[in-house]
Amino acid sequence: MNCYEKIGLNRVINASGRMTALGASTISAQTAKDAAEGGQSFVVIDDLINRAGEIISTYTGGQDSCVCCSASAAIAISVAGLISQGKKSIIEKLPNSSGLTNEVVIQKGHVIQYGACESTMIRLGGGVVVEAGMANEVDPLDIEEAITDKTVCLMYVKSHHCVQEGMVSLEKMIEIAHTHNLPILVDAAAEEDLKKYIDMGCDLVCYSGQKAFEATTSGFVTGRKDLIAYCKKQYIGIGRAMKVGKEQIMGLLSALKQYTDKDMAKYVAKQHEIVDYLVVELNKIAGLNCKKVQDEAGREIFRCHIDVDEDKLKMTAVEIDQKLKAGNPSIYCRHHGLANGIISFDPRPMVDGDKELIVEKMKKIICGE
Repeated sequence: MNCYEKIGLNRVINASGRMTALGASTISAQTAKDAAEGGQSFVVIDDLINRAGEIISTYTGGQDSCVCCSASAAIAISVAGLISQGKKSIIEKLPNSSGLTNEVVIQKGHVIQYGACESTMIRLGGGVVVEAGMANEVDPLDIEEAITDKTVCLMYVKSHHCVQEGMVSLEKMIEIAHTHNLPILVDAAAEEDLKKYIDMGCDLVCYSGQKAFEATTSGFVTGRKDLIAYCKKQYIGIGRAMKVGKEQIMGLLSALKQYTDKDMAKYVAKQHEIVDYLVVELNKIAGLNCKKVQDEAGREIFRCHIDVDEDKLKMTAVEIDQKLKAGNPSIYCRHHGLANGIISFDPRPMVDGDKELIVEKMKKIICGE
């Protein structure tokens, strides 16, 4: 029985992914130990933020980094930093940025809902959202023509939630931004590559700590030293409502070290093992067509993708999902394709015994076994 069951909540089998709604990820015993130790001592927080930034940057290749409580906070703090450029009078006025250079140009297909709205995070930092192009097609000219003397930056979102086709590439967005002497801000919240976007020439890159890196609840922005300095100053402004604790910071640093030491080949092989088992076992159920697919955004993530023959089963994917969630344990699949008759299981958060319980419950739901 885990701690949540002890207070009367269901056990959850997370086959959905590193989703905030399910607690994002679990932390290792070492991360928990280091976070607890961090919470049991005092430290000058500004010194810790600066030192953490130096350490994080050794992993990212950024000139400096600013730690915060989530990727969403990193976005808001980054936008506020770009608008205020370290000026105390502006920092204390934000998110009211009227009359300032405050427009953030973003492709329409990147204004996503990820549990909150991307544009909300921009507005929290004082940004005015300027959507370029159409939801299914953006031309470089759409970006160029959206830039005005009020533009503070271009923004690119790297996520499976985004429209994946018809968008302007990140490489082209970087080119356009730098041609106009503008910084480019990247939301890479759930991305697994710590160096890629800095190496490409991005100016500010925002990550979640607790998703790919399995850290305590945290996030950070990494990139140009001058821009990161502006970000750090937001802790006397909007950043105060998003402050990160010393235990969160120490847990993040611990998790990042473990992540960079991780055997990625073994990690990916474990995904294949779980997905292969699910595909074989679930294909034995009439009315299900299962296969292994790679992540929509091209990450080294593999999932069990199930097409539900709703006519044959007299049951929809949505109904199966509801039955999976019912009872104890509650099983959560990826819900993105449910309306189209698709169920997907993500192996990354699964622990030993989960895949067998999923097969058992699927058989009970569909076959009555």
